[in-house]
Amino acid sequence: MPMRCDLITLFPEMVLPVLGQSILKRAQEKGLLEVRVRNLRDYTLDRHQVADDAPYGGGAGMVMKAEPILRAVDALRREYHETVPGSSLRLLLPSPQGRSLTQHLAEELGRERRRLVFLCGHYEGIDERVRLALDPEEVSIGDYVLTGGELPALVIIDAATRLIPGVLGDPESARAESFADLLLDFPQYTRPPEVQGLAVPEVLLSGDHETIRLWRRKEALRSTYLKRPDLLRDRLLNEEDRRLLDDIVREGARGTSVKCGEEG
Repeated sequence: MPMRCDLITLFPEMVLPVLGQSILKRAQEKGLLEVRVRNLRDYTLDRHQVADDAPYGGGAGMVMKAEPILRAVDALRREYHETVPGSSLRLLLPSPQGRSLTQHLAEELGRERRRLVFLCGHYEGIDERVRLALDPEEVSIGDYVLTGGELPALVIIDAATRLIPGVLGDPESARAESFADLLLDFPQYTRPPEVQGLAVPEVLLSGDHETIRLWRRKEALRSTYLKRPDLLRDRLLNEEDRRLLDDIVREGARGTSVKCGEEG
């Protein structure tokens, strides 16, 4: 069963070009991802299709009205109940107030059998009665403010889609890339072997697969140690990782002191 998503947005033109490119496009062509973009203005009742208004109490900017969003969700519930009896929706609201998007959450969403409905806010936000009436699951992609929820929704969909079996050409890609096991990625190189006096590490040209594997693992640990030591704190390391990390420390890598756990 594909991952099925609906985006409710004031600006379909913001998301349609991205959904029609690269891995997201191929996932849809393979039947592994289904995305429907809903124009929120289609759920307004006035002839001008107004979906926002000035905030009560004054202040700058506009607030998205509650009624069109509530109508849109009701319409989706009726539509999918009619076509797929017993189906249900998982409502997601991109918001800096929400649960942080992690690789674990992306995997969870990629396995979700309910429809993922993204409520894309805009301007100064949405009428609070949407949260009170629908209790959507808020998800954050970072501690900063964006113009709207469209870009975060695309980030969440992309992160989840690439973890669906069959989406990537090489299934090893999803397992090996950054954060798959809570480590940053190792450095990558391609042709030519030298660029402006900078050469590819000789180990990558050796053809020795085990030596290359160990180098990559060590460099992933080094990158994590230097850039995101928090990912190593209290992490259970196997004997090989402990040995590699000890080598990194002896080599003089400078970084925040970390405390790692041990297996066994």
